[in-house]
Amino acid sequence: MPRPALLVLDMINELVHPDGHYAHVCRDQVARRRVIDHTATAIARARSLDIPVIYVVLGYSGHYEDWPSRSILFGPPDPERRFTLGSWGTQVHERLAPKPGEDVVVKQRVSPFHGTNLELLLRARKTDTLLLAGVATDLVVLMASREAHDLGFAVEILEEATATSDSALQDAALLLLARTAVISSVDASLPPSLPDAA
Repeated sequence: MPRPALLVLDMINELVHPDGHYAHVCRDQVARRRVIDHTATAIARARSLDIPVIYVVLGYSGHYEDWPSRSILFGPPDPERRFTLGSWGTQVHERLAPKPGEDVVVKQRVSPFHGTNLELLLRARKTDTLLLAGVATDLVVLMASREAHDLGFAVEILEEATATSDSALQDAALLLLARTAVISSVDASLPPSLPDAA
């Protein structure tokens, strides 16, 4: 019998809250696709089914020396250091916030596995299937899916709980994701067993 875990990827204020400085990258699609609503439903259902919910957040130390300044994606460090760990920007959106005891994995690159203890947490729970929700679909979701595939996990993408900058890029990312993952939905991967608390 499958032993799934729900990964909530980069659903932090700086990226998905309307007031986030970098929210403009995905804001329209997050709103249009109701990604926060769908992710909240996924979290509520996972909890009701005793499926672990693991959060992955992007964050850096106060000195910002761990920022990948040579990356063409990340670019020069934000002078206001909005991604400093513990700041409002790196906190999970309030509607999706972790409960006490739920794991929050901190990453400094696109991949949720690079330099983190994510795989150890999954192995300790004997997880074999990952359900992915998050932004951006073409970045962290795609990277998580491909790396998880190569580590031997089955992967299901909760399609309506993902978004990127526009619909064309979303479609392209899903086309690539379908090479190594099942493109699914919240209802298909997390069928309701109790009334949603979202």
